[in-house]
Amino acid sequence: MSETRPVPRRESPWGLPEGHREPKAHRCNDRVEDVVQAIFEGNPFKTVPGPFKLFYRCMRSKPGEEPTEPFTYLDLEPPKREVKLE
Repeated sequence: MSETRPVPRRESPWGLPEGHREPKAHRCNDRVEDVVQAIFEGNPFKTVPGPFKLFYRCMRSKPGEEPTEPFTYLDLEPPKREVKLE
């Protein structure tokens, strides 16, 4: 599972509520960003299917079992699985 990246927060005129929790990005957030980037990279009928399949696999997977294939358009390291030796 990849490490969590901070989620940008907007300033509110009311401030932060007492005892607020920091939001965490969804584990498949980077896969969605890859799909959105693919939409703007030429013909979407050719560029979107690959990243979308990886996003769909990510959403259907259990936490920690996300696909480890590299991103198509994002310049990020692909998620790594932690190997547990027993």
